Amino acid sequence: MRRADRLMRLIQILRDGTLHRAGDLAKATDVSLRTIYRDMETLAASGVPIEGERGIGYRVIAAVTLPPLNLTMTEMEALHLGLNAVSHSDDAELSAAARALSAKLDAVMPEDRSRAPSGSGFAIYPFADAARGFQHLPILRQAVRTRQKLELTLHDEARTVRPLQLDYWGRLWTCVVWCETRNQFDEIRVDQITRQRILPSLFVDERGKALSDYNCLRA
Repeated sequence: MRRADRLMRLIQILRDGTLHRAGDLAKATDVSLRTIYRDMETLAASGVPIEGERGIGYRVIAAVTLPPLNLTMTEMEALHLGLNAVSHSDDAELSAAARALSAKLDAVMPEDRSRAPSGSGFAIYPFADAARGFQHLPILRQAVRTRQKLELTLHDEARTVRPLQLDYWGRLWTCVVWCETRNQFDEIRVDQITRQRILPSLFVDERGKALSDYNCLRA
């Protein structure tokens, strides 16, 4: 399993909010305890809201708190989206300011992560290119709301999907879909989408293909 795929698998396991022992995570991903500890540090440094420590366990918390503000995950998404966009600006002063602000935000994040982020505070490998997915978010959001089928291209493979839910994992976006091409649920990293096309048909909830069914499978 590639490291990026393993980290995504760990997020999927931890997202239920319960405490998972490092040994169980190692067994589920077929790696050593030492690798799991490194993975937890990587996820935390990339902004994924992880709570826990070695010898106790890990979980993904549902909200991010910044004193004296209580920000929802959607608000944090908007904040990091704006900062990442400005950081890539041609205006050197604005770009530097965005990175400095991101570092300040990371500095006041809850001190329950395995270690503080390094560098500019933006996502690090293997999620450093998460900003590539920003361009796809508006269409994906609209498709979720209007139940619009999309054709998504990933790794040169075109898939017809029903977008069901967008999730945000500390600068990394994923989309839960029912994939008609593969006839299964899938959780797609938005930054891995190379092309998307709006299809002329809408979809309705069908037994076994709805978000509620996906949530039951994860429970």
